[in-house]
Amino acid sequence: MKHILLLIYIFTVNIYSQNDAFDPQKNKGNLYEYAEYTNVGKSEFAIEEILDSPYLKYKALKSENHNVGFTSDHHWIRFKLTNSLEHPTTYYLETARPVTDMAHLYNISHGNIQKLKSGDKQSFNAKQVKHRSTIFKLALAPHTTHTIYIHLKSDGETINLPLKLYDESSFWFANYKHQLFLGFFYGLLFLGGIIYLFFYSSLKEKTFLYYGLYVFSIVFMQAALDGFLHEYAFPHGGYINERAVLITALVSNFFLLKYCEHFLKLEIHLKRIKKAVYIIYGAIIMLFTMLFINEKTLEIAYPLSHLNGLITLLLILGTIFILWHKRIKIDPCFLLGILCLVAGFIAFVMNNLSLLPSNFYTMNSAKIGSGLEVVFLSLSMTKLIKQFRLEKEESQLEALKKSEEISAIKTYFMSNMSHELRTPLNAIMGIVEHELETIKNHEERKSYQTIKNASLSLLSNINDIIDFEKIENNKLELNAEDFNPCEILDQISNNWKIEAEKKGLDYRFDVDPQMPTSLFADGERFNQIINNVLSNAIKYTEKGGVLFKINCFKQPNDSYRFSIQISDTGIGIPLESQNSIFDSFSQMKHNHKRKFGGIGLGLSIVKHIVELFEGSMKVESKPGRGTDVFIDLILKNHIPEPGLIDLLDTNKNKALHILIVEDNKINQMVMQKILKSFSKMSFTVANNGQEAIDALQKDTYHLILMDLQMPIMDGYEATKIIRSGTLGKTISKVPIIAVTADALQETKQRVLKLGMDDYITKPVNKNLLLKKIHTCNFNKPHYSFSS
Repeated sequence: MKHILLLIYIFTVNIYSQNDAFDPQKNKGNLYEYAEYTNVGKSEFAIEEILDSPYLKYKALKSENHNVGFTSDHHWIRFKLTNSLEHPTTYYLETARPVTDMAHLYNISHGNIQKLKSGDKQSFNAKQVKHRSTIFKLALAPHTTHTIYIHLKSDGETINLPLKLYDESSFWFANYKHQLFLGFFYGLLFLGGIIYLFFYSSLKEKTFLYYGLYVFSIVFMQAALDGFLHEYAFPHGGYINERAVLITALVSNFFLLKYCEHFLKLEIHLKRIKKAVYIIYGAIIMLFTMLFINEKTLEIAYPLSHLNGLITLLLILGTIFILWHKRIKIDPCFLLGILCLVAGFIAFVMNNLSLLPSNFYTMNSAKIGSGLEVVFLSLSMTKLIKQFRLEKEESQLEALKKSEEISAIKTYFMSNMSHELRTPLNAIMGIVEHELETIKNHEERKSYQTIKNASLSLLSNINDIIDFEKIENNKLELNAEDFNPCEILDQISNNWKIEAEKKGLDYRFDVDPQMPTSLFADGERFNQIINNVLSNAIKYTEKGGVLFKINCFKQPNDSYRFSIQISDTGIGIPLESQNSIFDSFSQMKHNHKRKFGGIGLGLSIVKHIVELFEGSMKVESKPGRGTDVFIDLILKNHIPEPGLIDLLDTNKNKALHILIVEDNKINQMVMQKILKSFSKMSFTVANNGQEAIDALQKDTYHLILMDLQMPIMDGYEATKIIRSGTLGKTISKVPIIAVTADALQETKQRVLKLGMDDYITKPVNKNLLLKKIHTCNFNKPHYSFSS
């Protein structure tokens, strides 16, 4: 059999010599430009028959997301892939849509045929790469050319033929960026859906019910299209999974119509249009029935469902036009929402038909359109709530109560969501910091500095959300550590100076030359105070300038009084609002919230932190002329111990061997980049707690950097085992630093109580990490350096 396959392979290579092999290291352009495809109709050929057939006619792919339309035919793609390097190389290939029923890849090299499986009709665990998308992992030996065939088949849905090739690091980086986008998308929809279901439970108005159900139907439809339903709800494939996209699409179509019917009050304004709506309801029921008759009706249901969805949108737009013509007032946000949905749907279809180029925006146009639709329709629904409150005096108290309940749910949801954002943000900031340290070109540094500033701004907002939750529960505390205020102030000032110069503002930083180089206080909160106030000064100033001034005065008991002044020439604060500027979300009460943005928590949190420092804060403002903020803090001086770099310089014959325990590939890369910058540090990476336990029994480590949330065995369980002494007395005393995205105070207390030596949150600050490594190793007599 091997000899037969070898002959087939040699024959195939000869007849397929007209196409050049794609070498990612040398070739320019995209992989799809080197690939061909063919349609073999309803026949399901084996790979040997495909290789052996000289009659198949292949066509070139026309775009990087080539679409062959609604079809149940079998399609084959072929191309050649070369590894011209001296070492083995691994690539990740992304192809087909997640909802493609069958996607099998055949990797042919030296007469051997390797078959790899994917597709949502089979068990999720049967996929070669356990991923919601159609992903294959290709291992290429040095100086080899592989012939790749991909067999695609669906039950009538559109089939796309994308070919995206990634190296390992690029794949995981692209994957995490897309996961972040999906997190925002699904989080937005979930929050919108649950809020309006709560409104329905209090007001008993069906508009809210149908809108909430419509939003959730979008969530499930997109989850089906993205492969999440196959991964989590129907991992074994099966009958329902095969029809999940159409089921959720038809349900979404139904609830959109029901929502528009009640919101636009068709029963009152347009009874004739309501008859057309009932016809579409009938079509939806018919299409739903067709899903379960036989495979032929299922295949026909795909294009008809798309057509029915398009007719629905046109009917809604036509209804809006007729109401406008009759001079019946329509909320602009409702119109914008529907237009966003239509635009996103049309762009999605045009991209599928290769009429629009494939990029992040066109391929996700349906999601972007749906997301914007939910935002605008939510604004429209907010106005409807206001109208109900005015019309129904008796329901105001109940509506207010429900609003407070929703606000509590929203706070809880955003707190957890912000925690999850820290993990990808750690990767982004880690990579940016590394590039800023290595890149010397000024123009290139400007781009990375912009990313860094944006990331710091996002991190500040995330911290504010988490801190707001702590303040609400009276759990915000200070953590005193030694820090250099000069470094913090320079970094904050440089970041905001760039933002000020972008706006054409005159920025001045005046710092006392007598400022100490080391203090013993909560440096993170000190940073937060200044960052939030300086952020407001630049945000609300359109012309003029911003002054950032700090004076230091020596005090008894080896302390310093910091007098901080931040002044701007911005819009100022209205007199009627100056008494409430420290209230949470006070910004939302002003008409300028849309213009200047922000989450409205900055000054409220600053006031609370200043009080924890036992300091004072005063705000003076004149509308239209600017604002002055004065803050006084007394902070204890601290004589710094030798830094880690100094100690490494004085211990040149000593080395530090570190065990990194982290399951996230990008975060592993970030930690490695940090530690590689010091020649006397070596490290090993463990993907979970169990691997860490195994590694400790095989090698000697001076310190462990332990993530907390990991598969198989988490950081908590691994630490219990290490500290229990079951691995040996020496191992039980290895210093452990928790490195986690969980910034809650309870988590810190838990890990310290468990026996860890220190705790640091993501995004990881390089200098702070090195300082903690120094503290855990050089200051602990029970476990020291070895030569």
